[in-house]
Amino acid sequence: MDTRGREAPGAALRSAAENLLQELQEHFQALTATLNLRMEEMGSRIEDLQKNVNDLMVQAGIEDSIKEQMRCPES
Repeated sequence: MDTRGREAPGAALRSAAENLLQELQEHFQALTATLNLRMEEMGSRIEDLQKNVNDLMVQAGIEDSIKEQMRCPES
């Protein structure tokens, strides 16, 4: 009995599986890169927001009163 006929479909299946895994890995790496970039952007936006809030608090004179409250807590 010739076993080459049975090996060929197995080899084709293995090749297809390897190609699929390679493609999935490439997509995963691209998604990871995109996610990292978005997280960096979000971090920058949060830092900008914190700075803007601090600036507004200084303009409103709130920062000093908060510092005073933290130094002299009410009993």
